[in-house]
Amino acid sequence: MKAKNIALLAGGFSGEYEVSINSAKNIAANLDPEKYKVYTILVGRDGWFYKADGILANVDKNDFSIVLNGEKIKFDLAFITIHGTPGEDGKMQGYLDMLGIPYNTCDATTSALTMSKTFTKIIVEGIHGLHTARSLRLFERDMHDVAIVSATLKYPLFVKPNNGGSSVGMSKVHNAAALPEALKKAFREDNEVLVEEFIKGREFSQGIARLNGKITVLPATEIKSSKEFFDYEAKYTAGISEEITPANLPVDKQEEIAGILTEIYTRLNCKGMVRVDFILLDGSHDFYFIEVNTTPGQSNGSLIPQQVRAAGLNLMEFYGELIDGAFRN
Repeated sequence: MKAKNIALLAGGFSGEYEVSINSAKNIAANLDPEKYKVYTILVGRDGWFYKADGILANVDKNDFSIVLNGEKIKFDLAFITIHGTPGEDGKMQGYLDMLGIPYNTCDATTSALTMSKTFTKIIVEGIHGLHTARSLRLFERDMHDVAIVSATLKYPLFVKPNNGGSSVGMSKVHNAAALPEALKKAFREDNEVLVEEFIKGREFSQGIARLNGKITVLPATEIKSSKEFFDYEAKYTAGISEEITPANLPVDKQEEIAGILTEIYTRLNCKGMVRVDFILLDGSHDFYFIEVNTTPGQSNGSLIPQQVRAAGLNLMEFYGELIDGAFRN
């Protein structure tokens, strides 16, 4: 059987560019070379291009192709591993839809919707057993009255870009005096900001994927950070956070969480692989939804690869099934 041409899309326009590059390297190393011919395509504001072995080829966006040594190469599938825009917010998915090229992620609608933490919370509210923190959404063009925020929500608060990832631009504030600077920091990343009440408890992240046509919930990871919260530095600096995979949870709680995650995946019409972050409230252990990530990190030490291994699965088979599932859809 002839190997399929796979465009592995990495980079993007956000502060997570390097994270995306590391994800692409690990994915490329774990795609079966007998089944797939992988071309890593770097996506940037100045262009999209393939670069390898001293060769530089620009992508023809008219038909999503490149020319190498005089040969035109068209792609059978795009494996999107761009964190943030344009790979996580539906823009790339819409482009590929117009060309009829399959891809591994959620569709354009779900990708765009889940990029907004506020809209996602509205959709998942009402799922049995799922809770969300009280919050306000603020827009950069509006006045931000600290007194109104303080009267509406209880401190401490999390202030974060509504459409961002990897906790970039995020702050934890304990009083009204710290709020203006936190808002300024968040608005540098996005023109919408979510201000949310702090939920005290154990923090988890857990992957869900459709494998062989069945929604499969991977083992959970518990995150213990030495910092106040799991920010960008805590995520990507060795030694700051401890990631325990599989998490130490009773079997009945694992089953309850799996049911909630399956309903989130279904209600949001997710495809391929996603990751949900949540907190189990101290005392009651109630499930508090944080966010869903539709292009989660895939470097060797990232949470999804950890969870795949903890489930006794092979990364090469896992990524291969994501590709096969995209072709079936």
